[in-house]
Order: sequence, then structure tokens, then C-alpha cells
Amino acid sequence: MDNELYKKGMEIRRSVLGDEHVDKAEANKTEFDADFQEYITNNAWGAVWSRPGLTKRERSLITIALLAASGHEEELAMHIRATKNTGASKEDVMEVLLHTAVYAGVPVANGAIKIAKEIFEY
Repeated sequence: MDNELYKKGMEIRRSVLGDEHVDKAEANKTEFDADFQEYITNNAWGAVWSRPGLTKRERSLITIALLAASGHEEELAMHIRATKNTGASKEDVMEVLLHTAVYAGVPVANGAIKIAKEIFEY
């Protein structure tokens, strides 16, 4: 394990998803998924989310669009909740989901909007 990459990844992961979420994931980690948890911390958070080319807000919005488009509802909900830590507003999320409707389809955007409404309590 690259300890520096993992450390950087965990720092970014906590700043985006929040300590409560990460602490719960770490507490629920088992021998079965320990390698996977290390992988996402190193690669998604340490190698990609920490890059200087995009802000956390921009990465957050891109992630929301991709998760909505691919129908990954549980991960989508997690990243919509994380907007409170990334600087993305409710209006930003709505714009991304409208854009997603054009390029990925109305049904996926409709499902994503339903999830966002529940999270934003509309």
C-alpha cells in the first residue's frame, strides 16, 4: 500500500463524504472488502479527487451526472448528500440533472431528481 496516497485519499474522502460516513464505512469494513476500500481510497480519492485540475464542486457535479446517467442510485444519493461539503448548491444539482436528461435520458434524470428531492427535502 502507498501510505502517502492512502493518507491523501482518506483526507479527501473525509472532506467530501464527511467523517460520519467514512467512519461508518471503516467500521463496517471486513476482510472481504478491505482491499476494495483501500483501492477506492487510493485511486478514486487519492489519485483522482486530489488532482488540481478541477475543484471539489466541479468533481462533485461531474460525479452526480455520471452516477445518475449510469443508474447507480445509492452512490448518487451519497454524492448528492456530499454536496454540503463540496460547495455544489441545490441549483447546481438541478442544472446537472437537467443536462443529464438531455444526454442520458429523461427516465434516469427523473429517478435522480426524485432522489435529490428526498435528500433536499422538497
